[in-house]
Amino acid sequence: MGRLLIVIGFALVFLGALLLLGERAGLRFGRLPGDIVYRGRNTAFYFPITTCVLLSALLTLISWLLGRR
Repeated sequence: MGRLLIVIGFALVFLGALLLLGERAGLRFGRLPGDIVYRGRNTAFYFPITTCVLLSALLTLISWLLGRR
């Protein structure tokens, strides 16, 4: 259990650093090209389709790598 918590902690630090580096490179996670944004007079609709696809692929890869044991 302790080892799992350490791995999760390192993964969170890595993801945080990756998000910070992405913002400096001009890629804001959640505002990628392909995300749908509609702004009306009094409403706004935002659906991050590209972000969802990338997140799904990343989580699938991680679960596949962890399941290979």
